[in-house]
Amino acid sequence: ATVLAQAILREGMKAVAAGMNPMDLKRGIDIAVTTAIEALQAISKPCDEDHWITQVGTVSANDDSAIGEIIAKAMSKVGKKGVITVEDGSGLKNELDTVEGMQFDRGYLSPYFINNQQSMACELDNPYILLVDKKISNIREMLPVLEGVAKAGRSLFIIAEDVEGEALATLVVNTIRGIVKVCAVKAPGFGDRRKEMLKDIAILTKANVIAEEIGLTLEKASLEDLGSAKRVVVTKDNTTIIGGEGEKGKIQSRIGEIDAQIKISTSDYDKEKLQERSAKLS
Repeated sequence: ATVLAQAILREGMKAVAAGMNPMDLKRGIDIAVTTAIEALQAISKPCDEDHWITQVGTVSANDDSAIGEIIAKAMSKVGKKGVITVEDGSGLKNELDTVEGMQFDRGYLSPYFINNQQSMACELDNPYILLVDKKISNIREMLPVLEGVAKAGRSLFIIAEDVEGEALATLVVNTIRGIVKVCAVKAPGFGDRRKEMLKDIAILTKANVIAEEIGLTLEKASLEDLGSAKRVVVTKDNTTIIGGEGEKGKIQSRIGEIDAQIKISTSDYDKEKLQERSAKLS
């Protein structure tokens, strides 16, 4: 791709220097790109077998067969819609880690939520899940929910725009004293994308998003508005929701909505984020 781009630039500069209209040249390149893509799609073959994926991965990794094999294993585990990320490691070997459930890059808001000192994580089994599309700073708003969760004898996982001040301090005290086991994180994404990701999590966990714009307030929230999951694991940087209790039909319908948005999106960045959301629900 880099060699082709360099050749297009070199020959294009020659054409412009010779007097060609740059916009005509640009339109011609666009037509050529469309034709080339159609031709490549016509002769391409899907990589349905691991050894083919290994070969493609090896070529892409500068003929490194070890990395090619890791890519094939990752593809095999997560499937075509799965999300694969590459991060810098601190060890001497390449490693492949598979994460079950939905994961997003938000960690606990206070280290006092940690209940597993070995892994430095907060682990909640069968928690209620509260989704709030605003900042929580007044603990009084949360008292009805906290009292209901305490009576039910279950833990509470909170995802909100932010949890701060008196509200965060009270949740920490409740956790330390063992009154209610709680963990709170910031909602993933920003702006409209955050709202959509909260809806994704709501469908995955069978929760209602508490948002004043749709007439739901935190003071009037009940246990019926909360979602559930088999397990939630929160580290300093990431949150993983495992076994959300949402209805499969609604989850598949949501995936269909996101996939439809992918088809009509004209932004590569938006497509990438939509694909990530679809994969997290799959």
